[in-house]
Parts: sequence; C-alpha cells; structure tokens
Amino acid sequence: MSRRRRAAAWLLMLPLMLAGSQLAHVLAYRLVYPQSQVRLRELLATGHSYMGYMPLLLGIGAALELVAFGSLVAGGVRRRGRAPVSPWAFALLPPLGFALQEFLERWLAGASYPWWMVLQPTFRIGLLLQLPFALAAFLVARLLSRVADRVASVLRGKVERPPRVGLVPRWAALAAWPPRPRTLADGHAGRGPPRAARPATVALCR
Repeated sequence: MSRRRRAAAWLLMLPLMLAGSQLAHVLAYRLVYPQSQVRLRELLATGHSYMGYMPLLLGIGAALELVAFGSLVAGGVRRRGRAPVSPWAFALLPPLGFALQEFLERWLAGASYPWWMVLQPTFRIGLLLQLPFALAAFLVARLLSRVADRVASVLRGKVERPPRVGLVPRWAALAAWPPRPRTLADGHAGRGPPRAARPATVALCR
C-alpha cells in the first residue's frame, strides 16, 4: 500500500477518534456535574474555556473526513490497495489523548504539575467512557472505508464481478474433415491410373 493511501487512512481515523474522545469528555462532566451552573464553573476553573470553539473544531474535522474519504475513493479507482483500519489505534490513542488533554488543561490554567487530576471523578469516568466511544468511532471508520472501496468499484465498473484469472482461450472447430486414407491402402496411387485388379482364378471341375 502506498504512503498516500496510508496517510488517507489515518486522516480518516483521526477526526473520528477526536470526535469520540471529546464526546466522552463532555459526557463525563455532564454526569459528574448535572447542574449547568456548577458544571460551567468547574469547566472554567479547569481550563475548559476552549470548548466554546468545539463546533468550529468539529466542522474542521468533518471537512478533513470528506477529504480523506475522497482520497480513499481515488486510491481505490487506481487500485492502490485497501486502506486498513487498525483497531489498536482506536484502543490506545483516545485514552492517551484524553489523559494528556486533562493534564494540559489544568497545567495551562495555572496549576503546577496537576498530577491530582487522576483523583477527580471526571477523569475516571471520562477515561472509562473512552472505550465505548472509541469502539463506535472504529466501527464508523471501518464502514466508511468499505463504502469508499465500494464507490471505487462502481467507478471502475466492476461491482461484484470476480476477476478472470488463468483463463486460456479455446478454439472451437467449425468443420471437421475425416482423415485422408493412405494412398497405397486401397491400391490407388496418388498419380496415374488405378492398378488393375488381379484376374479371378476359376477352377474347372470335371
């Protein structure tokens, strides 16, 4: 598989990972702080003020997803191989990204080495929620990859047509001639008159 095809596969996976991780992040704070005023105060205190730009970030991610899908379709038309969707990437990167995000949020908000973030309920619940959302993102990425392959097959005009490999052309005989008998088998030569037949011997009986 070419580098462009592999880059398109990662470009397809990363926005889905990011979207799933952020949805789990938001849901964790909603579960821990059901009241909107308390939740808003806690988000601002822990460096989550950037969430106001979340719709813009999701729009950029959707645009990148469309670009990746188009690149996969183009690669499929050119027969560059299928782009694999790695389940290990979805199992490892979202939890690691969530933990790093929680650390950087508190660190940029003014806390000095906020290791205590692991003790907060929002971190534990958010980390657990990463797994189901990562699974959902993996299934969506796999579905989009298959759809891209199918669209590429349609564009090539070979939907569900197995490739013909190893076929040998066979020539059918339209007319058959019987084998020519040997020229000396019936007493006739190829040239000249036929050889005279031997006279029959008649026995006279008295």
